[in-house]
Amino acid sequence: MAQALEDWRSPTLREGLRATLDFLDRLTLAPDEIGPEDVEPVLAAGVSEEALADAIHVCALFNTIDRIADALGFEVPSDDYFRSRAGPFLEQGYALPP
Repeated sequence: MAQALEDWRSPTLREGLRATLDFLDRLTLAPDEIGPEDVEPVLAAGVSEEALADAIHVCALFNTIDRIADALGFEVPSDDYFRSRAGPFLEQGYALPP
């Protein structure tokens, strides 16, 4: 995971993961240019159609959320805030405290 976050184009990543991330990068940056021919290398790298569909769904949801957040001017909290909230979040999830 750390390697993928640092450099998803790294040749040390599994071929299927690298092919999926490349596809998702193009889907995010140039969605109107994606076609059936772009799916072929991902499937050839051993990724199942179901796994690719799951990745596309997650990508689409994150892209939608990011665009909404950008449009509404959401600010990303600091790392210190995230660290301070990690414990309570892991305990209660998204539920609001009583």
